[in-house]
Amino acid sequence: MVFEHRSAMSRNGSLLKQMLRYLSWPLVFFSGLLGSSFAFASGHPMSVFAAVYAAAVFVLFVLERYIPYERSWLLSDGETANDIGHTLATKGLLQLAGLIAAVFPMYAANILQPLAALKFGLWPSEWPMTVQVALAVVIAEFGLYWSHRIAHEKLFFWRFHALHHSVVRLWVINTGRFHVADSLFKIVMSQIPLYCLGAPLEVFWWLGAVTAFMGILTHCNVDMRTGLFDFVFSTPRLHRWHHSKDLREGNMNYGENVVVWDLVFGTYYNPNRPSSTDIGIKGEIAKGFVGQLAQPFTKKGIREILGRSKGSS
Repeated sequence: MVFEHRSAMSRNGSLLKQMLRYLSWPLVFFSGLLGSSFAFASGHPMSVFAAVYAAAVFVLFVLERYIPYERSWLLSDGETANDIGHTLATKGLLQLAGLIAAVFPMYAANILQPLAALKFGLWPSEWPMTVQVALAVVIAEFGLYWSHRIAHEKLFFWRFHALHHSVVRLWVINTGRFHVADSLFKIVMSQIPLYCLGAPLEVFWWLGAVTAFMGILTHCNVDMRTGLFDFVFSTPRLHRWHHSKDLREGNMNYGENVVVWDLVFGTYYNPNRPSSTDIGIKGEIAKGFVGQLAQPFTKKGIREILGRSKGSS
């Protein structure tokens, strides 16, 4: 009787895990957007959004331990404090002591959108907000795609972007591990066109929300089966390929939110096999948080990042 009870519990547990593998991605993403709609309609949109975002991070943190994609990634790599520091610095630029990583694009929109000098009145403000947000995501993604691709193909930019790729495990906490210079480049490339077109503030809020939830999902160490979503959105499966040490795999899948430009420009990569867990870079990144910020600005640091000896060119 005890054996039958344990077998039933095991079967139920396996069934739950299988369901979560297929449902966790859409549940987290679309629940996050639903929560964002309540946040933006409230009297304190940024604070409420921060709470919704924190709840999504917590859910993924739990799922990483219940259905991990790579169990070895649950072990500490000694970089957690640095990961958190870079997330706060690059996503929040130390605003309010780095309240929540994904809030910065919304605060930036609050400040910059009214000051935009170049507005051509081309934005279709009369369209439904859902359609406006979808359009904004595609337009911003063009800048995100090319800033990301340039960061891989040009050594000047790679010295900053390498910090993000230096991780040896993917999990929800190192989502925002970017050098400040790398993040500023992406913001300029992706958001300036929207400012110039005159997109309203609410569109920037929604763009920030989509990017925030997509970011934690692409990096999470959760065994998600994303199926057809892989042909529209940047999913964990696609992003793991992008972090591969094999450059034939790593220099692909540049999309941050959607994969439309990867499909257009021939950098979409989704082979029919489990995505890579052999991730990282050839070079070495400095150990401390401040050292990691300063490293790309010194000759020695650049050589370390590129994995070159002192005598090599």
